[in-house]
Amino acid sequence: MPEPPNPKARSHPWQHAHHRHAGEIPPPQTPNPTLQASVPPYAELQVTTNFTFLTGASHPDEYTQQAAALGDQAIAITDTNTLAGIVRAHVGAKEAGIPLLVGCRLVLSYEKEPAVTSPTLSVLVYPTNRSAYGRLCHLLTLGKRRSTKGDCRLCLHDLMDHGPDLLAVILPPEEMGQEFIDVVQGLKQAFDDDRLSIASSCRFGPDDRRHLAQLAALSDHCGVPLVATNDVHYHVPRRRPLQDVVTCIRHGCTIQEAGLDLFPDAERYLKPPEEMARLFAEYPNAVERTVEIAQRAAAFNLDELSYQYPDEVCPPSMTPIEYLRDLTHRGARKRYAGKPPKSVQEQIEHELALIDELNYAPYFLTVHDLVQFAEAQDILCQGRGAAANSAVCYCLGVTAVDPDRIDVLFERFVSRERNEPPDIDIDFEHERREEVLQYIYRKYGRHRAALTAEVITYRGRSAVREVGKALGLSLDMVDRLAKNLDWWDKGKVNRQRLIEAGLAPDDPTVHNLIHLSGEILGFPRHLGQHVGGFVITHGPLCEMVPIENAAMEDRTVIEWDKDDIDAMGMLKVDVLGLGMLTCIRKAFDLINRHQGRTLTLANIPAEDPAVYDMICNADTVGVFQIESRAQMSMLPRLRPRCYYDLVIEVAIVRPGPIQGKMVHPYLRRRNGEDPATYPNNEVKQVLGKTLGVPLFQEQAMKLAIVAAGFTPDEADQLRRAIGAWKSKQKAIFTFGQKLIEGMVLNGYTRKFADRCFDQIKGFSEYGFPESHAASFALLVYVSAWLKCHQPAAFACALSAASAAFAAAP
Repeated sequence: MPEPPNPKARSHPWQHAHHRHAGEIPPPQTPNPTLQASVPPYAELQVTTNFTFLTGASHPDEYTQQAAALGDQAIAITDTNTLAGIVRAHVGAKEAGIPLLVGCRLVLSYEKEPAVTSPTLSVLVYPTNRSAYGRLCHLLTLGKRRSTKGDCRLCLHDLMDHGPDLLAVILPPEEMGQEFIDVVQGLKQAFDDDRLSIASSCRFGPDDRRHLAQLAALSDHCGVPLVATNDVHYHVPRRRPLQDVVTCIRHGCTIQEAGLDLFPDAERYLKPPEEMARLFAEYPNAVERTVEIAQRAAAFNLDELSYQYPDEVCPPSMTPIEYLRDLTHRGARKRYAGKPPKSVQEQIEHELALIDELNYAPYFLTVHDLVQFAEAQDILCQGRGAAANSAVCYCLGVTAVDPDRIDVLFERFVSRERNEPPDIDIDFEHERREEVLQYIYRKYGRHRAALTAEVITYRGRSAVREVGKALGLSLDMVDRLAKNLDWWDKGKVNRQRLIEAGLAPDDPTVHNLIHLSGEILGFPRHLGQHVGGFVITHGPLCEMVPIENAAMEDRTVIEWDKDDIDAMGMLKVDVLGLGMLTCIRKAFDLINRHQGRTLTLANIPAEDPAVYDMICNADTVGVFQIESRAQMSMLPRLRPRCYYDLVIEVAIVRPGPIQGKMVHPYLRRRNGEDPATYPNNEVKQVLGKTLGVPLFQEQAMKLAIVAAGFTPDEADQLRRAIGAWKSKQKAIFTFGQKLIEGMVLNGYTRKFADRCFDQIKGFSEYGFPESHAASFALLVYVSAWLKCHQPAAFACALSAASAAFAAAP
């Protein structure tokens, strides 16, 4: 017997990493068409993605694409104690055209009361219908709520209590003693032999034949069938080095120190059916069992999750749309002192008809309920973003932006073409936002309401820092490289910068650093708490997605982030905090107390020339959004004289318009130095109010439709690409060719098309939607009005709000 390797032994990392043991033949990476007729079908049932943090080395959608290319019957995602990556796998599987099996690897304590030190067993589970999926989510919620953030404490009895209609696959431990056999017998009684299996995997070691024979004997003894798996941790062999690196990051060691913490070979990748048939040639029933399980588990699909709005917000005697219509008309009479203008009435009816058609009335009622609570508690709030497009939101008190003051399509907010609910952001006084959050928890219960997650991913600095440490680079070197990424720009390496940093560009370790840092970009590191996105459901939310404790006290968070929520068509309300609202509220209170004057965001005198004079003079210290040096430098040049000028001011001093080279063309046209020209009236209708320069995301969408022939759905995808600047900086480029070619095909010059795309591309570096800028512009005007006409109250309120903000946890 050879001596086992020393866990701390130093060796050259990844030497022979992509080779099997002597005499083994590497499998084909794609199925051989001539062999397909004779190859038994196979489904991979044990796959760990990078949502088992710092364990898996591939994204969920990479697995689904590869499994489809290999000809697998289906693929299961079985991350450990989590369903955090399942929606991304679901979307990827639909695109790849392969059945996805919803699954999870549960780590279970043998003891009835889970303890940290008690022995554990791992079991793969797969729901076969909607109710079984709900029980799985409830089971994970149970384990997560009884432990701290990021942990899950479950025992075998918990699984048995939630077992109906779940398929289970036991992952045998290294030592299969009598205690383990007793556990198998107990699970067999709970699941029966039709729903229980024992996993068997080829380890590519000298004892494979003996190991499989032991499992076969256990299977016969217990009467539980074997099933083949490959315990997959990456989708292709070349990801093995990255898997080693994330393992080192998880263990806090270097690649030279990792030893037995690493897999001994590069075999944990998706294999084609013919290879799995070869590996289990002596146990063909184990391969057949994968297809049996897949056929039963494929009966459930995430598309069966049907989101339902809460119904507490509507009186039993009225339908949601009837109640929303009543509230809207009452609010309109209040807003417009009896009777709203005809244009507003028409807009209200248009919006209500579309809301009714798309069944979004409960959503608007839910948001209205939060605003009513805030108003009853004297908490100042203001709807922002797309809500500023809506006359209904104005009448409900969600936003204070009068629809008569801004011309933005309601369809940007609620659209027939987009199969997703609207998204309303509400800013509350930052001092009192927690009151609103706890009101939601009280009203709907922890089992029906929770904050959404935010997937914290590796970006440039964190990627270089963590990979460098794992490769054994010195800490000072890693920090120096991470703080100054001039040597590495989106995967392109500046050799001279590396030399200046004291590294040899051709050194293998440096090469690995560059390559692996690029691969780990975008990998999830952990789940954080979204700044304020709440999901509220009619039924138990914990039966749609697992809920866990947040790091903050009295907060609970679901495992899915905003993109997952959008993909599943679930309601989300953003309950956000804004320091300027705290300042404005305190100023309003001071004015009311000392002058007896009641001010609101909606009744501040509009379009006051003195306020605009002050703004044009850049006397804006303390004023919301326009007190930075860049803004104060812009104000005397742009010279805002009306509310819409403030909308432009808020939006134009941003990285997107600046990098898109929109600022100077707009200023020259505004000052009469250059004419505002348009190739035709269609483009003029889109860009007229910004003098031919696309300053807003909505304009980019409209321009793509009228000039490049985009469908509304394609234009919305363009909007998403623009908005994904944090995590998908290259997504916008996928639309560039289509946009340019579409414009040229429709008779526009290539120069015009190129310029439009360059400007639109700038939004990927952060640009504002017009509706968002409109909401902020109102707060700009209100805070400027207070500074101009109530300077003492504004100064006191600003000081108090700043002190409270600094003292906040």
